Amino acid sequence: MLKHRIIPCLLLRNGVIVQSKGFKRHQVLGNPTTAVQRLSTWAADELIYLDISPNSIYDLNRDDLNHENHLSIIDIIKDVSSHAFMPLTFGGGIRDIDRIHTILNAGADKVTINTKAVLDPEFITESAKIFGSQCIVVSIDVAKNNKNINEVKIERGKEWTGLSPVDWACEVERLGAGEILLNSIDRDGLQNGYDIELIQDVVNAVSIPVISIGGVGHWEDFKDALVKGGVSAVSAANIFHHTEQSVLNAKKYLFNQGIDVRTPELLKGAEQLFQGKLK
Repeated sequence: MLKHRIIPCLLLRNGVIVQSKGFKRHQVLGNPTTAVQRLSTWAADELIYLDISPNSIYDLNRDDLNHENHLSIIDIIKDVSSHAFMPLTFGGGIRDIDRIHTILNAGADKVTINTKAVLDPEFITESAKIFGSQCIVVSIDVAKNNKNINEVKIERGKEWTGLSPVDWACEVERLGAGEILLNSIDRDGLQNGYDIELIQDVVNAVSIPVISIGGVGHWEDFKDALVKGGVSAVSAANIFHHTEQSVLNAKKYLFNQGIDVRTPELLKGAEQLFQGKLK
């Protein structure tokens, strides 16, 4: 049986890492490469990078950030992948096969698609046939509509689709996706825990792995998603930015709770990495 994974999620907005709340408020936290080095050192199992930039402008017009000012998302992926010691999934603005080729060639191991998958479902099948299902993750963003019913949203949470998350998850699996990234918009950044009921509904409907994200405020939330929700992996963004060695501590907590995760230990050579002796 595969071990449960802990997967930090980094949100990239116009060249910098940001903290998100409700898909609307974004606080700048730092540069993408430094964040990846920290998470690699803390022994994250995988890493998800989501580009939520409203446009393709990455030049920050600043020279005081102490890191290279990349002018394209592909340059950022190349830089990030060279510092990542774990599998890297990248998503954001993927609309065609050529874009997937470019992203994978830049160093990503998987891609996650969202809006394009809803607008053109056969794109899931086409992508899976070319790159393999294991490479295609479909991100499903969910919020309560005005009838208090869960509904799928696209375009960075701006547009309603009329789709049930359970029905769409089943269709995503049928079309050939290898994994689902299930995100609760309503809980994004609130630190009040995962939407366990939503997670259970989707997990019970599909056989492919489901990764939960949205709402983590305590290590116990990871346990709830794994034990009560039944997900294969847990992901979060904000909590991993503000606690020293957060991934390692999260893994230690789950390990001590008897959850089947990889043994919690720092990346070999971690001290040298932070001292700049490892490239």
